[in-house]
Amino acid sequence: MSNNENSEWVSLRKAAEILGVHPATVRNWAESGKLPFRRTAGKHRRFNVQDLQFYAQTQGDIQPLELQLIIQNALGQTRMQVGSDRLEEAPWYVAMSAASKGHLREQGRRVLEAIRDYVAAGAPDSDLSTAIKLGKDYATQLVADGLTLPQALRGFFYFGEFVFNSILNWSEVTQPKNSSEWSSLLRQVNTFMNAMLLSIVEYYEAD
Repeated sequence: MSNNENSEWVSLRKAAEILGVHPATVRNWAESGKLPFRRTAGKHRRFNVQDLQFYAQTQGDIQPLELQLIIQNALGQTRMQVGSDRLEEAPWYVAMSAASKGHLREQGRRVLEAIRDYVAAGAPDSDLSTAIKLGKDYATQLVADGLTLPQALRGFFYFGEFVFNSILNWSEVTQPKNSSEWSSLLRQVNTFMNAMLLSIVEYYEAD
């Protein structure tokens, strides 16, 4: 059991959301001793937010820690959505070839890692070249499949929703050091995503 009695305790499902993995994975980590927990009177597991922060930190040395957890959360949400009815029935997704779906799933990880590196480096304008390249790569793949610009943008916004939801989810379970830090993080992520968005539009207009 953790000794962090003054920190917030969350459910198994919320712990999974924070770490961006399936609840069964958190359960396995808990049973193997990797994640400390305690049980309620009803025998439900509860996890300490500080313990989750520490565990996420040991999985990678990229700072800030909050961003590392946000990226893990977004990746977990993306993995769980692939193959879901909501995604499989989306017209823009149906129009994509199997090769493009596989390519873009991998690109999703590259986008999240690029956002992490961009923010961790202090969000320099020079690093937006990566966002521009990622946008072009995305557009190139979808143009080859015959998707229209509106279809491409729907896919982009679908994915972008995971990133911003992950930021909001994390802010709900941990108190920000100050409001300006969260505002800055949101602005930086938004700047990166907007650079990608403009790159997609420009590629389609030039095609």
